[in-house]
Amino acid sequence: MRFLRGIILPLIIVFLVACHSKKDAVTTNTTLEAPKSTVSKYAAIMGVETSELKNKKLVHFIDAWYGVPYKWGGGDKGGVDCSHLVCRAYKDVYDKKISGTAIDLEKMSDHVKESKLKEGDLVFFKIESEKISHVGIYITNNYFMHASVKKGVMLNSLEDKYYKKYFYTGGRMP
Repeated sequence: MRFLRGIILPLIIVFLVACHSKKDAVTTNTTLEAPKSTVSKYAAIMGVETSELKNKKLVHFIDAWYGVPYKWGGGDKGGVDCSHLVCRAYKDVYDKKISGTAIDLEKMSDHVKESKLKEGDLVFFKIESEKISHVGIYITNNYFMHASVKKGVMLNSLEDKYYKKYFYTGGRMP
């Protein structure tokens, strides 16, 4: 009887643990659209109703890249800078190929007043510089996504004191 307990009981435990782990397996979202809980999370951050975040590909992109560290010249999830993030978002979310530095992107875009910004517009900053030094993508409700030097990919408000101080212009890609 001890022999059976010594072999059978561990086998049963292994079987139960293995079955349990299958229930918790991560599923991938093959549609590249954000689940409702993800939309709710970012709607709460930006202070809007979930119904205002209509572009699920954009929400999925934000979620997939959020927290990726900043790396000057970087263009992947190992590290990304602001212009590479914007160009990647345009490719993945809007199926539009753009490239260049923040300065290049500002020159290519049609200027848009801050009060007229729409989802997908670019926001440009002159941070302690005479030249454009930073770019992000406008989402909604004055929030934009960008690659912050200190905190990586994140959302901030144009109303934040720091960004309000350095905001230069908005831009819409033709």
